[in-house]
Amino acid sequence: MKLNQIIQILDAEILCNVKDESNVNITMACGADLMSDVLAFIKSEALLLTGLTTPQVVYTAENSGVNVVCFVRGKKPSRETVDLAKEKKIVLLATKSPMFESCGKLSKNGLIGCSEVSKQ
Repeated sequence: MKLNQIIQILDAEILCNVKDESNVNITMACGADLMSDVLAFIKSEALLLTGLTTPQVVYTAENSGVNVVCFVRGKKPSRETVDLAKEKKIVLLATKSPMFESCGKLSKNGLIGCSEVSKQ
């Protein structure tokens, strides 16, 4: 799924765009607030949905090979987090939808979860 489709499905706002969203392809997504779970279970090049807005999210995304992070529940990161994302070339989005609804919308539109990758 193209990033611009994800933005439309989630009615997301672009907070930090370092890539052409029409060229970014996302094949899976993961929703988590525990960065230890992200490090343990997420696959590279997945979309990360989270309610955490600290710089640690960007560091975790970088270490996991995640290029796009979407903040849920209308949360917005600090300037420090946005600046770090720019430096690390990670796209940041924000949606007003809660995590459960965001994941459901993406799944309904054909995006799989990280656990589905190992089953294919």
